[in-house]
Amino acid sequence: MAFDERLAQRIRQILKGARGVTEKRMFGGLCFLVRGKMCCGVERDRLVVRVGPEQYERALSKPHARPMDFTGRPLKGFIYVSAEGCRTAASLKAWLTRGLAFASSLPNKST
Repeated sequence: MAFDERLAQRIRQILKGARGVTEKRMFGGLCFLVRGKMCCGVERDRLVVRVGPEQYERALSKPHARPMDFTGRPLKGFIYVSAEGCRTAASLKAWLTRGLAFASSLPNKST
């Protein structure tokens, strides 16, 4: 499945200074991870943001956001943002900041 490479490039530009960010193809799209934990991604032409369970309802109240229902059921803590919701650099950065904050708050996996 293809994903919006232009949106992916815009995300790369915003995240280029963030520490520990890597990319991985997942969910038929592209995910951005912080220290191995997903923070955001691109699925088709939609932005995926991991906001976590505590910020989930608040994030859903924002324009152009809806539950991530990739499997047919909502995945709590993850949302889709339509292209209209991340059209400007400022709106995209605001969403990415949410995703970075949540992923960065997660503990490191013990080995």
